[in-house]
Amino acid sequence: MNDASPSFRLLPGDSDSPVILHVPHSSRAIPAHVRDGIVLDDPALESELDRIVDAHTAEIAHAAAITSALTPWRFVNQLSRLVVDPERFPDEREEMLSVGMGAVYTRTTHQESLRPDDFDGQPLIKDYFHPYAEAMTAAVEDRIEAVGRAVIIDVHSYPTEPLPYELHGDQPRPPICLGTDAFHTPGRLLAHAEKAFAGFGATGINSPFAGAYVPLRYYAEDRRVSALMVEIRRDVYMQEPGGPAGPGLDALGSALAELVDAVPPARI
Repeated sequence: MNDASPSFRLLPGDSDSPVILHVPHSSRAIPAHVRDGIVLDDPALESELDRIVDAHTAEIAHAAAITSALTPWRFVNQLSRLVVDPERFPDEREEMLSVGMGAVYTRTTHQESLRPDDFDGQPLIKDYFHPYAEAMTAAVEDRIEAVGRAVIIDVHSYPTEPLPYELHGDQPRPPICLGTDAFHTPGRLLAHAEKAFAGFGATGINSPFAGAYVPLRYYAEDRRVSALMVEIRRDVYMQEPGGPAGPGLDALGSALAELVDAVPPARI
């Protein structure tokens, strides 16, 4: 990807669908000028991308979109989270700052240096984080104006074995982890997700990852915005780390489509 390429894509769904499948961490692409600020050599960077990228999650969302009865919208990050992580708080509220992984990462998954100690992340926040947040906010606003609400389903994956950066790596790591927010995750949406993914074995709630993404304009303010995070353990569908997808990908796409179809056009 060259520096002129867009850093995100909004893929339209059905005009009556409230659902936005959000895929923030599936890309490995890093613009050249951002790469220049990363201290890892090329082999080390590729290894870090193998560990940190939620590989094939864009394909899982695509599989769900093309099989859903009412096509959901998709908002897909086109750049690596090593550029900026659009799901972090851009300030001191972010707990991952304690391990150097706020909105702009300065440490790797193994807590080694990713960027120089004196690195100024504000230009990346300005150039990438804020435009992404504004576009996602606009996408949510569009669904609210069109159908009265928005339902964000965050599509992620996580490694079978915990990585050193994880703050809660000692928690259970079920095949499917569902992240919830006390304000934005209705019980019925969670129940739909548990049913849709029941075929993959145990489903955990907020373990080992918790929460769900909501644009800051709406966060803890507007119940018209619902949110749920779907975290898929990578051995369910791919060869770790960073390897090809297997047959589990199609099964996950079907389960995600079942969840999408369980969301009615009317408010949950």
